[in-house]
Amino acid sequence: MTPGIGIIGTGMVGQMCHLANFISNPACQVVAVADLRPDLAAAAAAKFAVSRVYRTHRELLDDDAVSAVVVVTRRRATGPIVLDALNSGRHVLSEKPMAYTTAQAATLVEAARKHDLIYSVGYMKRHDAGVARARSLLARLRTDGSLGRIIGARAWCLGGLTGASVDSFVMTTETRPEGLELWPDGPDWMPAAMRPRYDTFLNVFSHIINLARHVLGSSPTLQAMPTATAPETSMALDFAGIPCIFAFANEAAGPWREGLAVEFERGTVTIELPAPFAEEEALVTLDRDGQRSQMARGRSWAFRRQAEAFVSDLIGHTPPAASGEDSSVDIALAEAHWKRGL
Repeated sequence: MTPGIGIIGTGMVGQMCHLANFISNPACQVVAVADLRPDLAAAAAAKFAVSRVYRTHRELLDDDAVSAVVVVTRRRATGPIVLDALNSGRHVLSEKPMAYTTAQAATLVEAARKHDLIYSVGYMKRHDAGVARARSLLARLRTDGSLGRIIGARAWCLGGLTGASVDSFVMTTETRPEGLELWPDGPDWMPAAMRPRYDTFLNVFSHIINLARHVLGSSPTLQAMPTATAPETSMALDFAGIPCIFAFANEAAGPWREGLAVEFERGTVTIELPAPFAEEEALVTLDRDGQRSQMARGRSWAFRRQAEAFVSDLIGHTPPAASGEDSSVDIALAEAHWKRGL
């Protein structure tokens, strides 16, 4: 049966990264959209030729033609909407962060488990074709031992221009209305002054943490940083004996710089990620014995591959690459890291 997709949230990301990619996928059908901004919802529906337009996510969830939803709303509203969708029996792909606390994340994971539903979180960089090539290369190098053992890793996300194209979406001048249920934007122990920075950490920097787990191992342990180090600028994880230091900066201008370098005794594999909305693949470089080579890049886009994977998971009822259960690890790591920073 062809999955019927409902898109909840028709802003820039909802249109450019999700509506466009699900509409172009012949294995599913986008049957409805919902947004609290009626003019925006109507404009997006017209742009992408979607016939059903709803004012709220609850109205959309009453539509029997919707078997799965994509949730692309303001971050504090994501968890409550995802919970409503799961409890209504709908499969879910949501933008990240999935939640702000481990308790919130556990609530969503349990709802998906209880109803036997696909629950995927939008860490689209796991779907990048360049990342897939890098993982294959790393697996081969670890097996054949040609570069020796892995001695460490470095990861970074230094922000910058996101690569969004203004031709890819429509917008209106409507004020974003209130009325959505919002979950607390941090644990009870977190001071209010820290929460905006914690929100940015989860929204921007959890991507590279999640990707490092995808490449190096799913269950790292948190390591101590110097006491003078702010939690939003650096982090240290240990992946079963592989130390990895993370550097973060949220810069508004300049090129987007994000990546992961895996250091062997006799060489390095580096993954340089494109800007989030740039329709490019990651660049993979191998440095061996002073010689540098780059793997050929294709023309795919991580967001498109993520949409394809979600539909495939729906049809086959297979676990997602970034499931809610796995993604909750990122929330737990972030929460523990910031608690140490107090």
